[in-house]
Amino acid sequence: VFPNKISTEQQSLMLVKRLLAVAVSCITYLRGIFPESAYGTRYMDDVSVKILREDKNCPGSTQLVKWMLGCYDALQKKYFNYWICLQTITECYHFKFKYTQNGPLLDFSSKNKRNDSTITCADTKKASILLIRKIYVLMQNLSPLPNDVCLTMKLFYYDEVTPSDYQPPGFKEGECEGMIFEGEPMYLNVGEVPTPFHMLKVKVTTEKQRMENVDKSILKHGETSMPLEVLRVDRDDPEEE
Repeated sequence: VFPNKISTEQQSLMLVKRLLAVAVSCITYLRGIFPESAYGTRYMDDVSVKILREDKNCPGSTQLVKWMLGCYDALQKKYFNYWICLQTITECYHFKFKYTQNGPLLDFSSKNKRNDSTITCADTKKASILLIRKIYVLMQNLSPLPNDVCLTMKLFYYDEVTPSDYQPPGFKEGECEGMIFEGEPMYLNVGEVPTPFHMLKVKVTTEKQRMENVDKSILKHGETSMPLEVLRVDRDDPEEE
């Protein structure tokens, strides 16, 4: 997953694509969306992860893989702002991207702002592994989804650079900008991964009731020893206004 160095935009793009694939695969696997046969096992440093693959016996997994390839097309063209993966209307996964035409820029409204030139490959690797571990902790402790779960994907673009008629492979023009969320939502910042050329930020919106069933001690003192604040409620993000 991790290159020895990230000195070019292409190297950064490849890493972001791989990290996106790992994150989506972890989420769908741990939330029980597809059967075991739809996944292969890979290793991200010392972390064993499941990777979604095309499975002729599981049309849903094949469809999601095709959607991911469409996401890669938009990401490579720098049209991609963010996408939301909807698992029913009670659980949403927000993946947001930032990149520039002219080299590094990481003004991402982060509470931990740092100079672009100080971002090393080691920093990116550490943030990537931490992000996947946070996803594992959260997914394993959320209450189960309904049996009739339905997964879909919605993409949003940077309008100032995206052609008005552009649609990536596997997608069509959306009919509405928003969505209706049933129940009382809770917004969670899961984490962010910086490279010298990109930023990937992951958030989760889930039903508050589903979070109330989580054992808070697991989140505070789980296997990855991550504090609860890494899954903080995010009600005031200017990026989402």
